[in-house]
Amino acid sequence: MAPPLGNDVHTIRSGHRRSRRSVLGGLAALGALGAAGCTRVAAASGTKGGDLLERLRAQGVVRLGIAGEIPFGYIDKDGHLTGEAPELAKVVFKRLGVDKVQPVPTEFGSLIPGLNSQQFDVVAAGMYVNPERCQQVIFADPDYQMLDSFIVRKGNPLGLHSYRDVVAKKAKFATGTGYAEIEYAVEAGYKQSDILIVPDQVAGLNAVEAGRVDVFAGTALTTREVVKKSGKTEATPAFAPLVKGKPHVDGGAFAFRPAETRLRDAFNVELHKLKKSGELFRILRPFGFTQAEMTDLTAKELCGG
Repeated sequence: MAPPLGNDVHTIRSGHRRSRRSVLGGLAALGALGAAGCTRVAAASGTKGGDLLERLRAQGVVRLGIAGEIPFGYIDKDGHLTGEAPELAKVVFKRLGVDKVQPVPTEFGSLIPGLNSQQFDVVAAGMYVNPERCQQVIFADPDYQMLDSFIVRKGNPLGLHSYRDVVAKKAKFATGTGYAEIEYAVEAGYKQSDILIVPDQVAGLNAVEAGRVDVFAGTALTTREVVKKSGKTEATPAFAPLVKGKPHVDGGAFAFRPAETRLRDAFNVELHKLKKSGELFRILRPFGFTQAEMTDLTAKELCGG
């Protein structure tokens, strides 16, 4: 599963919970996936670049690995598959000649093992691209990017706009379990033992409202969404945290088995058409994404190549 905090800030990133951002593990995750009772897809062929796209067209359906997380990929209260990644998948795969998408829900930590063991065809879970994951799967180019933001009291009385501000103002700081924001705060000089760790952004909001902390750190998307129903707090403008002294931006993308380069490349062609036309933003906007989350980042950049 995930390495302990402190190994590499690129491997654990903020979000709705730790598992979505964690580097993916092996046998334990495979066991969890098997317990979910998923049916295996057909074994990969030896064709150069893979023949999965042709097989998907023939069967008329693509299986999407999702992790049940709002707003990335989940089953809604009416039992319908939705989220930014599944809705994008519906559009792209229809353009590729595959009319239906079928969800295969699993834990986030089971997504890469499940993909590589043929449990589903593609990961559609808003997965962050990082060098560790790039050793296990191939990614499409990111369909969104993500910065950080703080939840603070109305008016931001301490003037907190960065992790360095948090340290300089000696603010009481909170973030979520396993969030990369722990690393960002520590890198800025905050003592890790002084950080209040809470389960998620809702608990962080409650902590700020109750005055237990001055600031809660999360992604810009999650912070601005959670404060909408709060009369006591606000979200700060999005900013890039510093990693090794340099601004760092994450990007989320679809993941494919390493042999299936033809499918990944065909997906990328349609994705870039959607970006150019503005349709991508129209697909993602209902899930809280803004123009600030649209990106020209590439998988190659985020993989370290």
